[in-house]
Amino acid sequence: MRVLGIETTCDETAAAIVGERLGGGGGGAILSNEVMSQIARHAAYGGVVPEIAARAHIESLPRLIARALDDARLTLREVNAVAASAGPGLIGGILVGLTAAKALALAAGKPFVAVNHLEAHALTARLTDHLEFPYLALLISGGHTQLVAVRGVGEYRRLGSTVDDAAGEAFDKVAKMLGLPYPGGPQIERLAQEGDPRRFEFPRPMLGRPGADFSLSGLKTAVRLEILRLETPSETDARDLAASFQAAVVDVIVDRVRAGLRLFREGAGRPHGLVIGGGVGANGAIRRALTRLCAESGLRFVSPPAELCADNGAIVAWAGLERLRLGLVDDLAFAARPRWPLDAAASESHHGKA
Repeated sequence: MRVLGIETTCDETAAAIVGERLGGGGGGAILSNEVMSQIARHAAYGGVVPEIAARAHIESLPRLIARALDDARLTLREVNAVAASAGPGLIGGILVGLTAAKALALAAGKPFVAVNHLEAHALTARLTDHLEFPYLALLISGGHTQLVAVRGVGEYRRLGSTVDDAAGEAFDKVAKMLGLPYPGGPQIERLAQEGDPRRFEFPRPMLGRPGADFSLSGLKTAVRLEILRLETPSETDARDLAASFQAAVVDVIVDRVRAGLRLFREGAGRPHGLVIGGGVGANGAIRRALTRLCAESGLRFVSPPAELCADNGAIVAWAGLERLRLGLVDDLAFAARPRWPLDAAASESHHGKA
């Protein structure tokens, strides 16, 4: 079984083919994975411009789909279904990928699968490591920071989410304060490696609080006030600010994951593992801290390769394949959903783009 996956929810245009792994053992095989980043187009604006993103998707997507099929040595007739991220995300971009996927499915007479972008991140550990249900997923990106109990395909319970800024947003805004280029997350991580994480005593919002929600707005404000106090931060100041900020984010994430694990065990027993997904999931300091946490807890930690934490077509194709195996296909009237909570019972108040 092989599925073509299309991703256009933000500023990466992507197409991929994923199949079932041969020889047993579960998991998937990535036959091709084409990604076109738009960072250069948005860098001058310090963030993603929705209209520019949508136009870039239109320009790049046909070529990427053709390359994905060529790399996999398949024709469209030889795939079993076409999947696309139908949300959450930027409506203009979603419409580009969704329309293309529907047109291809209609032309080739193939099933169409609408994928929740967050579900694609949540299921990536099953593509790479064949992790069994249930497990706890930490989804951290520019638009999301949430903990989700993953019980099965389509069965999710949100245990905690950010009440204000997402982790990726906080990284990008602090980077901007320090005069670093977009995207800010990798720039902060690079600077932090050379800085003193103990120099500035930044707050750890929500630390030790009941529940598993996150808050990062106060931390971001504390960094801004420290920069104003320094007036003109030196290179050493910038390194130490980055290191101290990142250390605070890591402490918050570890504490909130501990809380999420407690909530998980109360509701669904012991998870088979902890999974990280979303662009911020590529951060090395966060990965190392969660590796230690899982080692202490006797829990398996699954951290997919960095390229599969970022937005890409392979994880969309895999989510489509998982749904296809269960007969969960969609009709061509399926509408784009710029807001689409992974937990159907949860409020949409904190949901945006992964």
